[in-house]
Amino acid sequence: MYILALKSEEMEPEKSIALRPKFEVESKKSVAEILERAKTLKSELKSDYQIKIIDEHLYFYFSKEKRKYYSPFLHLELEANEGKTTVKGLFGPEQLLWTLFMFLHFIIAGLFLVFAMMAYTHWSLKQSTVLDFSIMGIMVVFWFSLYFMARLNRERGVSQMHELEDLMYKVLE
Repeated sequence: MYILALKSEEMEPEKSIALRPKFEVESKKSVAEILERAKTLKSELKSDYQIKIIDEHLYFYFSKEKRKYYSPFLHLELEANEGKTTVKGLFGPEQLLWTLFMFLHFIIAGLFLVFAMMAYTHWSLKQSTVLDFSIMGIMVVFWFSLYFMARLNRERGVSQMHELEDLMYKVLE
């Protein structure tokens, strides 16, 4: 099967620099067949996974018993193409955690820009800019620390990513 041949070469979240790895595979099944298989697995695997089906989108989550704060989810978008289906996937952290992460990024970016403007103002007025550049440096350190914390959380969830990947292939087979 074509999908299984792609399995070994497509999915390597350990090597990806992206915090939310994306991938694309093709299936010889139609969108309707894939959605029907997902509905079947949804009832069979209810104790381990949550599967949400919204139009031509599938969302795979871990059950509340297996879920950790770093547990990923998998979003699949199904597109019909000339007798086959293109499946576009996205791994990501829980939406609440991702929202918090992005909020912190915007706060840090905002503070960085405010102190950059203050540094320019102080420089043009020939005043000391040490405090402004110090805080800008601290913001850069916070940016990097947020990224590395997110990478650490993603690394903790790699085994669960592979579990969700296996569940995806069960749906696509």
